Amino acid sequence: MGTEDGFHQIGAVADRVGLSLRTIRHYEEVGLVIPSGRSGGGYRQYSDADIDRLMQVKAMKPLGFSLEESTELLAALHAVVSGTASSLQLRRLEEFAERAESASDQLESRLRVARAFAASLRRDVGAASVSTSG
Repeated sequence: MGTEDGFHQIGAVADRVGLSLRTIRHYEEVGLVIPSGRSGGGYRQYSDADIDRLMQVKAMKPLGFSLEESTELLAALHAVVSGTASSLQLRRLEEFAERAESASDQLESRLRVARAFAASLRRDVGAASVSTSG
């Protein structure tokens, strides 16, 4: 998947991350994930760090973070890793963490309901199969 210079082309990145080419290009347009390089022919070239960033953005999506919030969150995370985080960024990260936990709890609750419904359907299908085959 990677090229000889350690970069990955957008198609391989899309497959690896599970996002469409269109989504990845949109993230570039809004400044969320910028490819680290371009090939001689002008093709986008993504580093492993770019791929990690795309994975983080993908993880934020079901938690309800907007693209602007995702950008802010990624910048704050980068600042923490580089040791340059401001007190405001640390407070915002705490807020984001609380929101992520709350959204995760809500998703888990919805998933429990969905699994119970799917199991109920499976039982109904099983019961119908037994009654029609007998």
